[in-house]
Amino acid sequence: MRHDFSKLPELIDRHPKGPESLIMVLQEIQREYNYLPCEALTKTAETLEVPLSKVFSVATFYNAFSLNPKGKRNIRVCVGTACHIRGAKLIQDQLENSLKIKAGETTKDLEFSLEVVACVGACAMAPVVIVNDKYHGTVNVNSARRLTKTKAKAKAKAKVKARTKK
Repeated sequence: MRHDFSKLPELIDRHPKGPESLIMVLQEIQREYNYLPCEALTKTAETLEVPLSKVFSVATFYNAFSLNPKGKRNIRVCVGTACHIRGAKLIQDQLENSLKIKAGETTKDLEFSLEVVACVGACAMAPVVIVNDKYHGTVNVNSARRLTKTKAKAKAKAKVKARTKK
């Protein structure tokens, strides 16, 4: 996957040079690219004068960071106790079937990523599915299916648009 890293110096320069800025810089990179590309980690290590091993150590320690590309829509299924009791596994199964991926994977078109997470602290709304930063409470199999419908709609629109151009 090729990226335009022209913004990278600007992202890094927003913070003081030194190891104390490492997490903040990685957050900026994650926000910009939706994951932490190796090239960006190497440049971060050089600029902040931090060993590359330390950069990778931090990047792999925190769950908020990903070394693999994420989809435009990151779907997280809570499987904490309250959500588990109220059917989180059924919702996970529905999302996996709809997207044709397993938890921890991203669709080939980079539209969706699916993750299973521990308690998100919204037990009163259980079961909970988070799409990017939007919480969806009392989710059931049907409403979970609707969360992925945008993918089918976008593909259908693209096909219609392609046909009308011919």
